[in-house]
Amino acid sequence: MTNTITLHGTPLSGHVHRVKLLLHMLELPYAFVEAGADVRASAAFRALNPLGQIPVLQDGELTVCDSNAILVYLCKRYAPEGNWLPDDAAGAASVQRWLSIAAGELAFGPANARAIALWKAPGDPARAGAIAQRLLGFMETHLAGRAFLAAEHATIADLACYGYVAHAPEGGVKLDGYPALHAWLQRVEALPGFVPMSDSPLP
Repeated sequence: MTNTITLHGTPLSGHVHRVKLLLHMLELPYAFVEAGADVRASAAFRALNPLGQIPVLQDGELTVCDSNAILVYLCKRYAPEGNWLPDDAAGAASVQRWLSIAAGELAFGPANARAIALWKAPGDPARAGAIAQRLLGFMETHLAGRAFLAAEHATIADLACYGYVAHAPEGGVKLDGYPALHAWLQRVEALPGFVPMSDSPLP
C-alpha cells in the first residue's frame, strides 16, 4: 500500500463525499485536489476523465473514474476481506441495487433538486422533488426494522446514498416524517472514520 492516492473533486459534491467516507473509514491517506468547473474543463483534467466529471481517483499509475466504481475499486484493492462489499451473490446483488439507486433515483431526485436550488443546474425542481419524495418514502419503508441498506452491517451502499439524503433539505426536500431514515443517517454518522460533507454556504 505504498501508492500515493489522489482524489480530485469538490467539497460540496455528494459523489466526492462518498469516496472520502470510504477513504477515511479504510484509514487510507490521500491528497485532495480541488477540481472546480474551470479545472474540469481543462485539457489536463479531460486527460484523466474525458467526461469531465468528478470524482477522479488516482492510485499510483491507475486512474479510476465514477464514484461508485471508485468505491468498488477501493474495497477490492484495500479491503478484500472486509464487509464493505460482500462476496456472496445475494449480498453483492443487494449492494449493486443501491449503487444503481444512487446513480438513478438519488441522482435525479435529491441530488438534482439540490443542484437546481444551489447552482441553478438544469432540471425541473418539481420533478426532482417528486422523485426525491418517492425515494425517501421507499427508503423509509425499507429501513423499518433494519439498520443498514444492503446488509446487517454498513456497506458501500450506505456510503453511496448518505450524502445526498443528508443534504436533501438544501434542495428544498424535507426529511420530516421519516424516523427510520433519520435513524439510519445517525448510524452512518456514528461509523468509525465518518467525516461530514460540507454544508453549502449559499442560503
